[in-house]
Amino acid sequence: MADLFAARRETILKRAEPLAARMRPASLEEVSGQEHLLGEGKLLRRMLAADAITSLLLHGPPGTGKTTIAELIASYTKRDFVRENAASVGVKRIREVCEQAAHRLESGGPRTILFLDEIHRFTRSQQDVLLGDVERGLVTLIGATTENPLFACNAALVSRSTLFRLEPVPVESVVEALRRAISDTERGYGVMRVDADVGALMVWATKCDGDVRRALTALEVAVLSQQAAGQDGTEVPIRIDREVAEDSIQQKAVAYDHTGDGHYDAASALIKSVRGNDPDAAVYWTALMLEAGEDPRFIARRMAILASEDIGNADPRAIVIAQSAWDLVERIGMPEARITLGQLVTYLALAPKSNAAYTAIDSAMKDVSEGRTVPVPLHLRDPNSSPVSTEDAEGRGVRMRDRDGERYEYSHNTRDGVTGQDYLGVEKSYYEPTTSGAERVLAERLAEVRKLRERARSSRNG
Repeated sequence: MADLFAARRETILKRAEPLAARMRPASLEEVSGQEHLLGEGKLLRRMLAADAITSLLLHGPPGTGKTTIAELIASYTKRDFVRENAASVGVKRIREVCEQAAHRLESGGPRTILFLDEIHRFTRSQQDVLLGDVERGLVTLIGATTENPLFACNAALVSRSTLFRLEPVPVESVVEALRRAISDTERGYGVMRVDADVGALMVWATKCDGDVRRALTALEVAVLSQQAAGQDGTEVPIRIDREVAEDSIQQKAVAYDHTGDGHYDAASALIKSVRGNDPDAAVYWTALMLEAGEDPRFIARRMAILASEDIGNADPRAIVIAQSAWDLVERIGMPEARITLGQLVTYLALAPKSNAAYTAIDSAMKDVSEGRTVPVPLHLRDPNSSPVSTEDAEGRGVRMRDRDGERYEYSHNTRDGVTGQDYLGVEKSYYEPTTSGAERVLAERLAEVRKLRERARSSRNG
């Protein structure tokens, strides 16, 4: 009798579960859209067939099947399954799991899989407690995270695990999962008359952004809302069209991991769009980052760097505008800062581009860091520190003479402001201005200066 009541309670509790939980795949064949991992001949499928499962890190967007795959692995390998959340589990609980796993093995029982959701939140102390037992094979660790484990997880954990990336589920696979939920008589709505047209299915499949759980939740909301409107699904069919489907699925929060790939990929896309002179792409990536909660000061800082690195002297106003925008972002904050950033990125995207100044300083830095340094010529040194100095006859400077008789030449005493003076001591050209934007003027000026310098040297030597 007790077993009968227990079975009845389990049935009631099962029916009370959300549709997405009830429709969790019961076999590898029901897993949607991860054929690159579970298809015939693929690595994870081969590992399961050989019962060669080691510690795994499953990473990918929400609703792609990370928890489901972990549970199926435990089922296929007939291992005990313990599920914990890395954000809330403590060291004491980890020790308990490891001790229980050891006792289970000693008594001839199955091995244990410890599934840790949000494993990127795993602390150093938790890792130290667990890693020894993982290495000895007492516990098989399967971690799940929406972030890139190479950025978000401890290196020791990554080095002991096989990494598998789950991809967003394709639209056709989402539609298949929805049809299965509508027709399934045990877990879904197969005992009801649910008529969802193709347009409705496509709305859910496209708007869920590859998240099957979100699509199934939208289906459930649509069914419940239509039931509340008098369509009970028995005498009156539940009809779901495109409009009902649109109402049942809400705007999804932008998927964006602030410390992993999402952060770096979006920043890279923004920078490359501005560098590539595409203001439309630049404002889109800016909007994506802001909508995801990115710090607007980070965007302003990156654009200030870009103003020198990619625009430089082709438009000297760019760095001034970037500095002003950064100041305003600091002062006004969001949401108004979006306007300032929109103005900034569109201006920088359309500004003429040059990396000549960036290349020049980096070339000079490389020479210095690799030991290709030169001493300051005597005629350029501080007159107060040099024993060889004489005062200019006109009192407009100090003439200094080095051992070879080279004398500091006061450029304002020349007609063109250019002397034949050697200011470096070696022949080297670092800055080569382009002909882009305002830098064209600098290129013309540099060519003129070089001619005047050669003329002055020839005159002095002649």
